[in-house]
Amino acid sequence: MMSKVNTIRNIVHRNIERQLVREYLLKETERAGFGGLEFNRTPDGTKVTLQAEQVGRVIGRRGKVIHELQRRLQNDFNLEKPRLEVNEIEEPRLNAQVMASRLASSLERGWFFRRAGHSTSQNIMDAGARGCLIILSGKISGARHRVEKFQKGYIKFCGETAIQLMDEGFSTAVKKLGTIGCTVRIMRPGAKLPHEISIQDRQESGLGPIEEVSMLEIPDENPELSAQVEETEVADTEEVVDSVVEKMAEMETETTEESIDAGEEE
Repeated sequence: MMSKVNTIRNIVHRNIERQLVREYLLKETERAGFGGLEFNRTPDGTKVTLQAEQVGRVIGRRGKVIHELQRRLQNDFNLEKPRLEVNEIEEPRLNAQVMASRLASSLERGWFFRRAGHSTSQNIMDAGARGCLIILSGKISGARHRVEKFQKGYIKFCGETAIQLMDEGFSTAVKKLGTIGCTVRIMRPGAKLPHEISIQDRQESGLGPIEEVSMLEIPDENPELSAQVEETEVADTEEVVDSVVEKMAEMETETTEESIDAGEEE
């Protein structure tokens, strides 16, 4: 029981340390376009991969900035032999954290919140995203707190689909009226939703065209017996027709005689 508790406690402490590292690097590299962190535990220590819009600002001249960041990570945080690496973001408009920081910066510069929200969502969709959701929460245009949402395209709010297909970024805009929280959620381009299906051509998939199916007539084992059965069916049909005709003639005769008798009585 104690070992299980210790394991859970270690996991919680590790996640807290990683969150503190994320907040520190976000603050230090915000001007360089911080786009997220990835932690990988290796035999040599902990590998921290930082995604940035401007890699040169993170590295610095002759690696001065990145060496200072790595030294601070090793001395101030309980990471096992941290090793910091920087990767460049290919398309900043598809990175939720970068767009959240840009949105917060626009609000701090005095942009009207509707203009900033619509402009950010349109830029994200123009980059090829399948959908985006922007949430502004705080004292947006008055003394009272409220929430404004801007949505385009496909959005998933919960479940495994949202976890796998949606990227989320958060930033804060500090204004005179108060603080505004900026949340950006982006559905990555090319994301396949569970209800979507695709039909492939057999030639494109390498299966080849469908072969023609020929219909074969199976001959009867005894043609004489089948001919006799057909003749018997025809004869039975003729007998039924003759009997029906005879009954109809008899009914007409009886009707005629009854009408004649009725006339004589009058």
